[in-house]
Amino acid sequence: MSAFAQWIKRYPVVRGMITYSLLWPTGCLIQQKLSGKKLNEIDWHKCWRFFFYGGFIVAPSLYCWIRVASIMWPQQNLKSAIAKALTEQISYTPMAMTAFYFSMSLLESKTVEESLNEVRVKLFPTYKVALCIWPFIQTFNFSVVPEKNRVPFVSMCSLLWTIFLAYMKQKEQKELEAGIFVK
Repeated sequence: MSAFAQWIKRYPVVRGMITYSLLWPTGCLIQQKLSGKKLNEIDWHKCWRFFFYGGFIVAPSLYCWIRVASIMWPQQNLKSAIAKALTEQISYTPMAMTAFYFSMSLLESKTVEESLNEVRVKLFPTYKVALCIWPFIQTFNFSVVPEKNRVPFVSMCSLLWTIFLAYMKQKEQKELEAGIFVK
């Protein structure tokens, strides 16, 4: 166990990948339970998609963003934290949400056109909610949380966000099937 702890300490991105690999499918599972599904009705394939996306796409990209932000604004004070949080909302967040809807759709075997349509339909409503939550979380993260713990802190906060994303993803599927969002 000591060797594993040393390895994770040496490669902090791995710590984030492990955390997100656990939290994202957990968020998906919680969303499915909140929507009324019984254990035998759970879409385990969806949970695996969330596992893959959270661990192998979100965690490394978030790790890179936090490293870049720490280089751009090395101080750990409120002014730098606000600059990082606002820059994240303008640059990283729209890209991350676009990647989420597009990638998850492709993982569901949807076509590129269907995946792009989902991005068009869901990006702005999701982004509006993100703007109400993430600037505050990230300002706290960048001003108070030590750099080595920023990805794990954000990943814990993202559990609730992942439940919301799973809800939006499920809502989109049902409403697209009914033709509500199709132009």
